[in-house]
Amino acid sequence: MLSVVVLPQSCVWYGECGVASGDKRYNCAYDGPPIALPKDGYDLLQELCPGLYFGNVSTCCDVLQLQTLKNNLQLPLQFLSRCPSCFYNLINLFCELTCSPNQSEFLNVTSTIPYYDPVSKENKSSITELQYFIGESFANAMYNACKDVEAPSSNVKALGLLCGKEVKDCNATNWIEYMFSKDNGQTPFSIIPIFSDVPVHGMNPMNNATKGCNESVDDSTGPCSCQDCSIVCGPKPQPPPLPAPWLLFGLDAIYVIMWISYMGFLLIFFMFVFGIWCYRRRHFVSEYTPIDSNIAFSVNSHRDDGKITCGERLGERFENGLRMTFTSWGAFCVRNPRPVILFSVVFIAMCCSGFVYIKATTNPVDLWSAPSSQARKEKEYFDKHFGPFFRTEQLIIQAPNSQPDIYSPYPSGADVPFGPPLTKEILHQVLDLQDAIVNITASFDNETVTLKDICLAPLAPYNNNCTILSVLNYFQNSHSVLDHTVGDEFFVYADYHTHFLYCVRAPASLNDTSMLHDPCLGTFGGPVFPWLVLGGYDADNYNNATALVITLPVNNYYNDSRKLMKALAWEKEFINFLKNYRNPNLTISFSAERSIEDEINRESNSDVSTVLISYIVMFVYISIALGHIRSWGRLLVDSKISLGIAGILIVLSSVACSIGIFSFFGIPLTLIVIEVIPFLVLAIGVDNIFIIVQTLQRDERLEGETLDKQIGRVLGDVAPSMFLSSFSETVAFFLGTLSTMPAVRTFSLFAGMAVLIDFILQVTCFVSLLGLDIKRQERNRLDILCCIKGSEETSGVQRSESILFLFFKNLYSPYLLEDWMRPIVIALFVGLLSFSTAVMHNVEIGLDQSLSMPHDSYVMDYLSQLNKYLHTGPPVYFVLEEGHNYTSLEGQNMVCGGMGCNNDSLVQQIFSAAEISSYTRIGYAPSSWIDDYFDWVKPQSSCCRVYNTTGQFCNASVTDPSCTRCRPLTQEGKQRPQGQDFMKFLPMFLSDNPNPKCGKGGHAAYSSAVNFINNKTDVGATYFSTYHTVLKTSSDFIDAMKKARTIADNITETMGIKGKNYRVFPYSVFYVFYEQYLTIVDDAIFNLCVSLGSIFLVTTVLLGFEVWAAVMVSITIAMIIVNMFGVMWLWGISLNAVSLVNLVMSCGIAVEFCSHVTRAFTVSTKGSRVERAEEALSHVGSSVFSGITLTKFGGIVVLAFSKSQIFQIFYFRMYLAMVLLGATHGLIFLPVLLSYIGPSVNKAKTHAAQERSRHTERERLLYF
Repeated sequence: MLSVVVLPQSCVWYGECGVASGDKRYNCAYDGPPIALPKDGYDLLQELCPGLYFGNVSTCCDVLQLQTLKNNLQLPLQFLSRCPSCFYNLINLFCELTCSPNQSEFLNVTSTIPYYDPVSKENKSSITELQYFIGESFANAMYNACKDVEAPSSNVKALGLLCGKEVKDCNATNWIEYMFSKDNGQTPFSIIPIFSDVPVHGMNPMNNATKGCNESVDDSTGPCSCQDCSIVCGPKPQPPPLPAPWLLFGLDAIYVIMWISYMGFLLIFFMFVFGIWCYRRRHFVSEYTPIDSNIAFSVNSHRDDGKITCGERLGERFENGLRMTFTSWGAFCVRNPRPVILFSVVFIAMCCSGFVYIKATTNPVDLWSAPSSQARKEKEYFDKHFGPFFRTEQLIIQAPNSQPDIYSPYPSGADVPFGPPLTKEILHQVLDLQDAIVNITASFDNETVTLKDICLAPLAPYNNNCTILSVLNYFQNSHSVLDHTVGDEFFVYADYHTHFLYCVRAPASLNDTSMLHDPCLGTFGGPVFPWLVLGGYDADNYNNATALVITLPVNNYYNDSRKLMKALAWEKEFINFLKNYRNPNLTISFSAERSIEDEINRESNSDVSTVLISYIVMFVYISIALGHIRSWGRLLVDSKISLGIAGILIVLSSVACSIGIFSFFGIPLTLIVIEVIPFLVLAIGVDNIFIIVQTLQRDERLEGETLDKQIGRVLGDVAPSMFLSSFSETVAFFLGTLSTMPAVRTFSLFAGMAVLIDFILQVTCFVSLLGLDIKRQERNRLDILCCIKGSEETSGVQRSESILFLFFKNLYSPYLLEDWMRPIVIALFVGLLSFSTAVMHNVEIGLDQSLSMPHDSYVMDYLSQLNKYLHTGPPVYFVLEEGHNYTSLEGQNMVCGGMGCNNDSLVQQIFSAAEISSYTRIGYAPSSWIDDYFDWVKPQSSCCRVYNTTGQFCNASVTDPSCTRCRPLTQEGKQRPQGQDFMKFLPMFLSDNPNPKCGKGGHAAYSSAVNFINNKTDVGATYFSTYHTVLKTSSDFIDAMKKARTIADNITETMGIKGKNYRVFPYSVFYVFYEQYLTIVDDAIFNLCVSLGSIFLVTTVLLGFEVWAAVMVSITIAMIIVNMFGVMWLWGISLNAVSLVNLVMSCGIAVEFCSHVTRAFTVSTKGSRVERAEEALSHVGSSVFSGITLTKFGGIVVLAFSKSQIFQIFYFRMYLAMVLLGATHGLIFLPVLLSYIGPSVNKAKTHAAQERSRHTERERLLYF
């Protein structure tokens, strides 16, 4: 080692000597005094090192060295100059090294080589190594001023690009060591920094004054921004504490309250029951006589001498009016079957003619988001101003058979483990797969479609490379770059490991600064962030990744169906290719944009057979159960197969009519309508069919009464009850169209019309068909084969009672209404209600995407791997609507995040949100076009240049003397551009492609982020993008949207633009689907309350203004709904549009279970409530049980075998709960409730019933 001793106040070098490597040169050893700088170097010295511009401007550097310094500072300048004090300290370090007249005090040359200068013909020495003594306090102060500086386009700290290490591992010492290391690819010779605050080895360390990031460098600049300097903004924001759970005695307060309430109810109720029992024992019955509840507790035993009130008389007249109307109408239909049937068929045909206009909505956006919703409007705004969000094709790749790889860095350093998919062999195989995908061709309309025709290419037309977010893009998607190594026969100095470790820290770099000097920037011109292309790593140790993620963004074309069809055709081939791809070393999970819709369609087709079997089971049961066969000889005569089929066809016709009518008016059909409404109308319609047929079977024709009068009389008895249930449901469903949720609104519309038409057809067409069927039976003709007579002759159709009817009448009803049974029933059902009320707030909200997939779908595997491996969520864009003034200083400060910007600016608030990502679900600092633009346009930078002859933009890579900087190197020129200057250079920035001399070009990163208006004279809408954190469950997605909206609203408020005609809003592709869940609880309450309210009003009117009876019905239906929520919690069914439709539907089906029993109770003329309840249950219960419960039960059980998870969960489970809860409440709880607190007997109705039954052969009781 050669040691050169120099005198103080002298140089250690001057000028450049010899080539070190490439375009890098050594400096010439020189131990003389500083030399006056030629005048042509003054501008450069003033620009770079104004602190040395004094006196006769004597320095230890010439103009060439100054030019080299300027070139070498371009990269740090672009990333660190946004914080002036940071850059001031850094440039101080390099200016003192390069030009200080006192170099000899802190520089010590330790190695030189001889050099012959061919120009001056002199022998000189080239310096190949020297020591730089730097004050430790200076180094630490410089690092502290720079450590927080952001690189906006890369969403990372700038030191991550300049330190050669992860930001968390970077400190003052290793940062300076890296900058001066020969191995970084920028430094021509070794500079060894020695850190000390005291003189060492006779050298005085360079310890110039520094500026903190919270200090101004000069009068024209301010301190660094809060985003770039944590001291400026104080302590890191803390998330608000989670709301404390509401507890009582250490348990959920709702549980405790409901438990106490239930215990209190039981205590009071059983005391009341016991008190009544004791009272009855003392006053009504001797101790030797058994208690007869029907006599002893005859609370409202009617007396003929009681006065009839106006309300009772009005109710009786209304009831009688309905009875007489339906009696006359029924008789007319039986007398004139052919015209009635013909008219019905014509009506059905006319309605079904609307099928020619049928349109089905399959677009998920239209299904789940109302056109007037906030998310829908924001989506349309985003699509209009920035283009629709791209389609995504994605692969998640693992290497299950590979072992982790250990990399030993040269010349020293700890071993670095590399995950199994990051071995070179696997990377080559993945690159082969990637190339094969890029080369996939599809055919559409005789045209060949390739990925290049549809992919996102941000630099087109200059660079047509597709955006491929893949780790292979760090290696330019090239096998040769992947194999690039530098070394000798003994050591490998740098290879793909070195390049990978650099690129994950500096994805936007155009030079990895290792010996490889390969770029990291993707071939498409943008950075490839490691969290997007790697999975399964811990913390930020990307080298530990256990999965690779490849994402291919494809252009979306909402308004160009031809281009969209091309994209769909290519995606189809992409899916087919990957389904058939085989490589034993790779495990691949994949999905295309069309995958979910394709799989839902496949699932729907596969479930057609399940649904058909379900309906066939119900059809067979109905056809058999309607008939009442008295002997084997009359099997085919007494059966009602043809009538049952006709009834079912009427039910299905009503659904078809509803679809036809609304299709004619242009209302599109949805999948939920097709799947749910036939089931609903079948439940309602079949119940009515059973009630009509079974009541007629139990009825005995009066003396001298014709068939038409008998059927008319029976219809007069039962049709008001049918009308009550059908009209209640119709009104409830039509009011359901007030909902803002498209799925609920469409269902309610189609269901309301279907139920109404079904009722109309049942009291017209079905009654006529029933008359024809009875005539066939009376003539002893076979069912279906009505031309053939049966062998066993009988005289007419005899009255018959089914086994089920006799069971209800003789066993079930008396047993249920026993004195000891009724309190138990009330206690059990109130207990069930208390439990459901306690847990209903725990029902989850949302719809897990995987539930909509078949079990055997490849998408299920993809969604599973996505949750397991992905480390970032969907992109989120904070959109600032058109109207903001970016050309004024005030307007810029409201938005930007750099020096001089407001501490509560748009960019700063998003940055602060990312600091507490676990709470806000904003994962990273935003990419800010305006901050990168300000760095790009600075006169110190070589980015913004124009031809001095034409004024056209001149890219930094162009070497042309006519290219001059855009703005002068004056104090004014160094300020941010405003007014016309701002608009003059912004289009140049957005068209500039990044290159090694200027990495800040905005074309790839921001070309779609800024929307120009008024012929590029003003800025319209713009966005600032970042990413959500990983979102896995529906509650994660909902919370992310809520938090993003809160942040955007706060930005709008702090910018002071709240009252103006523009605002800030967040947009992410999933918001439009998840917005419904922000209000779904309110929507559910609104829809269910509207349904209950309408049922109450209609029931009040149609029961003859029996308000208390309507209250009983409403209470029971409300209990069924609350218990449905309890079942949802128990069975893991979440609240979403599908389950809300089912809940609205369960209101309709609950009416069927409750209204018939309640009406039978109100028109019963028995003495006590218990007797009336028993009569009502006996006569209506069997029809309700066989009509709905048994019919539905058979069909529902079949749904359990569906391949579709959505069918199993939302249809099988909910329908089963619906039917079981409806049956138990309608046939167990309601009769008991009525026996306790049912409405009093209507004396007017009793009197009228006695009048009607007078002069008949028997005291005929009403059968319903």
